[in-house]
Amino acid sequence: MKKYLTTFLNYRYLLKELVSRGIRLKYRHSYLGIIWTLLEPLLTMIVLTIVFGTLYGQTKDFAVYILTGRLLYGYFSSSTNSCLKSIRSHSGIIKKVYVPKYFYPLSTVIYNYLLFLISLIVLAAVMIVMRVRPTWFLLQAFVPLLLIFLLSYGVGMILATVGVFFRDMEYLWSVISMMIMYTCAIFYYPERILGSPFFWILKYNPVFCIIQLFRSAVFGEWMNPAYLAYAIAFCLISLVLGTVTFKWKQDEFILHI
Repeated sequence: MKKYLTTFLNYRYLLKELVSRGIRLKYRHSYLGIIWTLLEPLLTMIVLTIVFGTLYGQTKDFAVYILTGRLLYGYFSSSTNSCLKSIRSHSGIIKKVYVPKYFYPLSTVIYNYLLFLISLIVLAAVMIVMRVRPTWFLLQAFVPLLLIFLLSYGVGMILATVGVFFRDMEYLWSVISMMIMYTCAIFYYPERILGSPFFWILKYNPVFCIIQLFRSAVFGEWMNPAYLAYAIAFCLISLVLGTVTFKWKQDEFILHI
């Protein structure tokens, strides 16, 4: 453990540079640049609110409901997709100089998280406009915000490893991500399918559980203890599995990138 901590401290400035580089590259061909971090979720929320608000009946907090789901899922999706390509996209550096290889998926998760935190400004603004008043329950929000980071990193480490040896994982993950999105209840209320035989899919989707925990904090409710326990367990398992798998295979990366 001391060896890994020493290595991390010795290369921490490189990690900072990788994070900064990731942010710059994300918007390098965009005129608005980082402003899209605010505009993209806002525009998506407006479209989803108009379309699905017509189906389910609009309430003053429906836009906030959609935005909470869209922001957390958007972060999970963008960070895991970036992790999947992180080793191959840095193949030039990996072949030339030594850098702790886990820095590449870690940096992608971090820079996407920073952009995600910036996008929460949009949520705060929409809450003000829609007159959704924050309560002291909002203090609970740090729990799902931490869990979505840990989940993204754990799953990202697994994808980064698999993506080196199985290139088709990039296309397979896009399908899986779409399935996760539709079972996150981003633009519909989960109560509407409580009687469905497929409701178990939502309950066992860790992203859905984390989104519901975040919504509880935003709308002034206690977090569901079952969702909380499941999300924590899933995050820890994914972290352990991702770390072990990555460490086991990292020496073989250079032969396949």
